[in-house]
Amino acid sequence: MDKLLFKEESYSIIGKCMEVHNNLGAGFLEIVYKDALEYEFKRAGIEYEREKMYEVNYKGAILPHKFYADFVVNKQIILEVKGVSAIADEFVAQCLNYLKVSGNSLALLVNFGELRLNYKRIVL
Repeated sequence: MDKLLFKEESYSIIGKCMEVHNNLGAGFLEIVYKDALEYEFKRAGIEYEREKMYEVNYKGAILPHKFYADFVVNKQIILEVKGVSAIADEFVAQCLNYLKVSGNSLALLVNFGELRLNYKRIVL
């Protein structure tokens, strides 16, 4: 059986997401969930960078528009936060693009907009 990539770290992040969802529920804007997650990460001593910017290298040229990942946790895991009715394929594609430009291997796509927290692990 394959080992789960960054298993403990992922469980910790998803645990903080559940804590936020349990306290706030669905219906807020994404920025509210991001602020609450930042609060939880600080309290737990979890290393993170918020709104991490990535450049896109196209055939040796850096394109003028950048990508901004919601969070990069422990310098290894991209956390993308959504507050929508359901996770759509374009959000998965967005995470795959973040993984490509960042060089990371794991993204967690977390949706706070549903009655129950919904998330996907995306591995490159």
